[in-house]
Amino acid sequence: MNSPPISLQNIDPALRELRIAVVTETYPPEVNGVAMTTGRLVEGLQKLGHRIQLIRPRQHPGEAPVRLDGFEEILSRGIPIPRYSHLRLGLPARSALIKLWSLRRPDVVQVVTEGPLGWSALAAARKLRLPIVTEFHTNFHAYSSYYGVGWLKQSVAAYLRRFHNKGDRCLVPTEELAGELRAAGVHAVGVVARGVDTELFTPARRNEMLRAAWGVSPETLLLAVVGRLAPEKNLELAVATLEAVQAAGIDCRLMLVGDGPSRESLSVAHPQVIFPGMRLGEDLARHYASADLFLFPSLTETFGNVTTEALASGLPVIGFDYAAAALRVRTGLNGWLAEKGDAKSFVSAAVKVASDPALRLEMAAAARESVLDADWERIARCLVEVMEDVVLRHEARAGLVGAGAI
Repeated sequence: MNSPPISLQNIDPALRELRIAVVTETYPPEVNGVAMTTGRLVEGLQKLGHRIQLIRPRQHPGEAPVRLDGFEEILSRGIPIPRYSHLRLGLPARSALIKLWSLRRPDVVQVVTEGPLGWSALAAARKLRLPIVTEFHTNFHAYSSYYGVGWLKQSVAAYLRRFHNKGDRCLVPTEELAGELRAAGVHAVGVVARGVDTELFTPARRNEMLRAAWGVSPETLLLAVVGRLAPEKNLELAVATLEAVQAAGIDCRLMLVGDGPSRESLSVAHPQVIFPGMRLGEDLARHYASADLFLFPSLTETFGNVTTEALASGLPVIGFDYAAAALRVRTGLNGWLAEKGDAKSFVSAAVKVASDPALRLEMAAAARESVLDADWERIARCLVEVMEDVVLRHEARAGLVGAGAI
């Protein structure tokens, strides 16, 4: 006599162990917000006792997959992304994934990125009738206008809508973005926020010797931007902010931490700006903490992890009223917000805070406190709750549990 199927509903929540297939085209040690977020969440899921099968492109020739108890890597083929040659675009692998998941069936498939590998993972999961969670991390359709292909914007948006509607739940980091996607026709959108490592990013890492190496005195106000040095990051606004603060008679410098296609042109056009290059780990944390005021001029973010990293490092944040800044920054308390796209107000806010040392120091003291609740373990637990709900609904459709269970 065959045993009845085991439903997630019938297992004590404390004993539930999900088998999660995570499909992503970027992962640490690659440096970008999607890779960092995915790495943190995978680590958090493992700590909660769940089993992870990570599927990603091979990052360099000869790379061997990692195999640990509860963690398995599957490396796929990939090609460099144009203008981002250090990142790989995963090639389609539908047949291979169908074979893999037929032999080792996951409870849920988490598709992080929307490239060819992600699309083939959707197709394979649907073929095998597996629950699917997708994630919306990057406004690719918004990027198109910065690279001279604005005519592609509607096509890219249509592709993203179709992509995410193939899953059971599309996850975004803010309610604001969830509303935008629903208005654009994406169904079943859910919110799982982002965390920040407050042990790594802390004001205690401030380093006066590092500032001196940049030619920055203790009295100099140092503005900082951290991220990809690329057209879609609106970095000329950061330079304009520097010039406005200097015009107000304040001893001020600007530091752009990171690398990317715009670095060479920016360094030539603005030799007074400090370009430390890409930084990682504690070195990056020291760069944050050794600045005085953080600028977030980008208008194309889905979240912006750098915002919470700056706040955890004790930096007041000047940003636009959307994404992570809208979620975490409170004008006059730990930074200052301008209406999205209002460059003049952005610059004015920076000049106001820079001109009032007492106000800036009050904001710096409040900045770290404002993100202490954003720990990655809590975020991982929220993600598990979403996955469990998706699995239960999937089981209900399959007739394994009653509709009243959801």
